[in-house]
Amino acid sequence: MSHENINPVPIKHKYFTPGVFVLIILALNGLVFLMGRFFFGLGAVTNLNNQYPWGLWIGVDVAAGVALAAGGFTTAALGHVMHREEYHAIVRPALLTAMLGYTFVAMGVFVDIGRWYFIWHPLIMWNGSSALFEVGICVMIYLTVLYIEFLPIVTERFIGKVNLPGFLSGLNKPVDKLLRALDRGLSKTMFIFIIAGVVLSTLHQSSLGTLMIIAGPKMHPLWQTPVLPLLFLLSAISVGFPMVIFESMIASRSFGLKPEMHILSRLGSMIAPLLGIYLAFKIGDMFIRETFVYLTEFNTASVMFTIELLFGVIIPLRMFLSPKVLRSPLFLFIASALVVFGVLLNRINNFIVAYNPPYSVKSYIPSFGEFSVTIGFAAMLILAYRFIAMNFPVISVPGKQTAPPAKYTIRGGQS
Repeated sequence: MSHENINPVPIKHKYFTPGVFVLIILALNGLVFLMGRFFFGLGAVTNLNNQYPWGLWIGVDVAAGVALAAGGFTTAALGHVMHREEYHAIVRPALLTAMLGYTFVAMGVFVDIGRWYFIWHPLIMWNGSSALFEVGICVMIYLTVLYIEFLPIVTERFIGKVNLPGFLSGLNKPVDKLLRALDRGLSKTMFIFIIAGVVLSTLHQSSLGTLMIIAGPKMHPLWQTPVLPLLFLLSAISVGFPMVIFESMIASRSFGLKPEMHILSRLGSMIAPLLGIYLAFKIGDMFIRETFVYLTEFNTASVMFTIELLFGVIIPLRMFLSPKVLRSPLFLFIASALVVFGVLLNRINNFIVAYNPPYSVKSYIPSFGEFSVTIGFAAMLILAYRFIAMNFPVISVPGKQTAPPAKYTIRGGQS
């Protein structure tokens, strides 16, 4: 099916469903514990201490959140840098997922640091020797770039449709002119932001691995390796397309649409080589450092590593090599979900399971409050995605036409 008759439109669907009410309850529960964290401090909500300065919020909300939002830069590279026009229909949903994902990554950092009111300090107090500084600056710039990349979708939604209420109606024409001027400016400069987004994302994906290298002997040998930044980058690239398939399938089911299998199947065919490259580096590093001997020890580390590698890499790799899997929506979803699970578990393993500081009195186990905030953030992300998809032209629907289309869009078709 050609991209001319598949156009992104706001999805007409009922917002409130039983599932949405469950998500609202989870989000409210997370907000309650979030208020407790800000009013009474980290110790009132978390199990963090001097030996374990980071936990679930950094391991999942930040490290895993950054990796799982990689679909934004991988599809941008595929659709706009490599000019693969047939994949434009998935660029907008991937962009929205990345934008919301990085927004909640920033929120995860905000709630985790002790003196959260000083989060702006890295903007003026530069420390070029700090890996965390590079991560923070890159995430801030990339998040800004993602919002700029989303602006053409906003202009497309409102150009020619500005209708402010009451006494503000006199601003209708000036606002419309502003939107058109913004659209013209973006059409000439957007390529800069697309390239910047791809470059920035690759930088901080690897820098998160650098953070754990600095941990040194506090890390379990199964994960501690000099090539950890490369493994973090390769795993993020590997999970980019599976995450796009995963969220596309869920969104299609939620909105009662048929999944675009003609696009997702071709996307799935690219995943096996990426997983193969990651697996080759992972296994090769283990043999060079002779850390495979630790797998013979039956303990938490060896079991978690085996689960991560077997269910997160090896099994989905074999599945993506099968034409039957690529043609089946169910099997394609399962294979993609396994890769997403594998990268999520990899970040949890690196930041929580593998981290074992000396002289620690007891192991770190996340508190109920930490789980509540993380689940609440995920619920808010899904609710925001649903709201935006229903009010902005993000998801492509066959036979629908956007009117009037913007001259430049991060898009499902070319204007």
